[in-house]
Amino acid sequence: MNQQIVAAMTTILSVEGVSRTFITDLIFSDVTFQIQEREHVALVGVNGSGKSTLMQMVAGLDEPDTGRIVRKNDLRVTYLAQEATFSGDKTIREAALEAFERVHAIEHEMDQIQNAMTSAKGGELDRLMSDYGRLSEQFEFLGGYEIDFRTDQVLSGLGFSEEEFGWQAKYLSGGQKTRLALARALLGEPDLLLLDEPTNHLDLNALEWLEGFLRSWNRAFLVVSHDRYFLDRVTTRTLDMNFGRLDDYPASYNRFVKLREERRERWWSEYKAQQEYIKTTEEFIRKYKAGQRTKEAQGRETRLARMERIERPDEGKSLKATLPDAARSGRIVLNIKPVTIGYRGTEYSPEDTVLVKTSDELQIERESRVSLAGPNGGGKTTFLRTILGEIPPLSGTFSFGTNVKVAYYAQGHEGLDTSLTVLETIREARPMEEGAARNLLGRYLFSDDDVFKPVSALSGGERSRLALAKLTLEEANFLILDEPTNHLDIESREALEQLLSEYDGTILFVSHDRYFIDVIATHVWAIADGTITVHVGNYSDYARRTATSAKSSTGPVKASNGKGQQEAEPAEKSSGSPRMRPSDKEIKQTEKKVKDLEREISRLEEQLNSLTEELAAASESGNVERISEAGASYESTQDELDTVYETWAELTEELNQKTAAVRNA
Repeated sequence: MNQQIVAAMTTILSVEGVSRTFITDLIFSDVTFQIQEREHVALVGVNGSGKSTLMQMVAGLDEPDTGRIVRKNDLRVTYLAQEATFSGDKTIREAALEAFERVHAIEHEMDQIQNAMTSAKGGELDRLMSDYGRLSEQFEFLGGYEIDFRTDQVLSGLGFSEEEFGWQAKYLSGGQKTRLALARALLGEPDLLLLDEPTNHLDLNALEWLEGFLRSWNRAFLVVSHDRYFLDRVTTRTLDMNFGRLDDYPASYNRFVKLREERRERWWSEYKAQQEYIKTTEEFIRKYKAGQRTKEAQGRETRLARMERIERPDEGKSLKATLPDAARSGRIVLNIKPVTIGYRGTEYSPEDTVLVKTSDELQIERESRVSLAGPNGGGKTTFLRTILGEIPPLSGTFSFGTNVKVAYYAQGHEGLDTSLTVLETIREARPMEEGAARNLLGRYLFSDDDVFKPVSALSGGERSRLALAKLTLEEANFLILDEPTNHLDIESREALEQLLSEYDGTILFVSHDRYFIDVIATHVWAIADGTITVHVGNYSDYARRTATSAKSSTGPVKASNGKGQQEAEPAEKSSGSPRMRPSDKEIKQTEKKVKDLEREISRLEEQLNSLTEELAAASESGNVERISEAGASYESTQDELDTVYETWAELTEELNQKTAAVRNA
């Protein structure tokens, strides 16, 4: 947001020198910032830095130990906590409509005036009509005539179907309650919206809808989130809360990261320069204080005592996860024949529940990183559990390749025994001396007495870190990960990304963190309408291609035909011949070309991996001739791969257009 525009805005909230102490531990101190009207601000920091506590203070639910929080008169603030609760018998739709309390009050008053007008006369009638007109203007200004439409739009955007609108809110799952609370908060349109982890429990479609909604939000919000992609798209300013203080950056997330690094480099440079000056000055004082240059030494000592010392930059603890080199598996790690995945019927519900059905053979090759994407409830976790043998497929088969060893990270950390301590968990996973176990746990931020905590007492983030530590002991070459970034702060997510990027095995994973998918994935398997489509590349590649496909398959649109429907423009101008409906043979030929190209892409990617290993070996041995040969081969293979990718993208778009033409014929 342009800083001149921000300066001209009204300050709606001022936080002035607030602090909070927990028993004897200082959580944060001297926190100061302002929020202007219509500003979109991110609050980031490691777990435990006090972000949620600060949000509760801003919401008026908690008071600071020192300092004050000043709010603009009549400021309407809505706070969305991480956990939502609903009581009573209200339905989902009724609970969402509670956001319009002011509108309903005005509507009720208008109804009373209407009733009174039926028997009023003269001056009394004139007064009632005047009051009704004033209230009617307020009702319209507050969007009273659109609340039903807006409510349905927001609920649908956050993943609720129309048939679910009538469900009782109190019986919803934790994730559904969070989404309903988010819907109510958005519909209330407060002057300042406080969102604490609003992206939890949202699938990719709901995340993208929320991003679009918040980007166009014409009011202020302060949001806590570990979703970097989300923060970068919806905020223009970042408050960084770490090491007990708050730093303000006029930038969205990615730009903030660069600015923070530059600021920390300057800080270190200034600190080191001052430390060097102090050391030199102290040596001079020691050398000459009792000699001929006593006065000069005393003067320097006085100036040194008065000098404002630069605080040493903090170096926080970070996750230092490591994975051992994976034993080499066969080229094909997982082979899935046409398979149907779901749940068998029971005596109460005899019909099978089908979640995912594949019509083609699917394969995962060695060193691939496959992101399994799809809506909540679409069968992603069931798919993983079926592959692991925990749930039998309804039909079809799958098999692991040669020398494949699997390790599984469960979303709910079901692999952790809650009756054990942190230390016992690690030593049970692999027998080792206590010192070795404590060293390992230290890399996952468990120190001192933390290792004696029972697993049952751990927070979500602590359980995630313990599950990752245990995973690294399994020495697997095929990792199956279900939401591994849940409960991890941004720093820990980045450490996990580094870990998995350097891993030389194969990965199949589920995640809603698009930034994480972009860093890790080489393929995206997208579940939609119960089927899986395979896309080469990461999330950004997948999103770009699906957006292109949607645009090409939808085609240009013209005005309504008067029946509430829209008519598509003809595919060809009348001056040319009409485009023929593609035949099944043409579609199959294009499908075969696409599959052939995908196989070629896999071959070239494997060739690049081999050349990378050759280059590394040649560099280690100092073989200049081999380095030159392997480097030239690498460049030519990369060029070939780029060309194949371009052809593949063109053919994929052509195939989408042909199938759309058949579907719309």
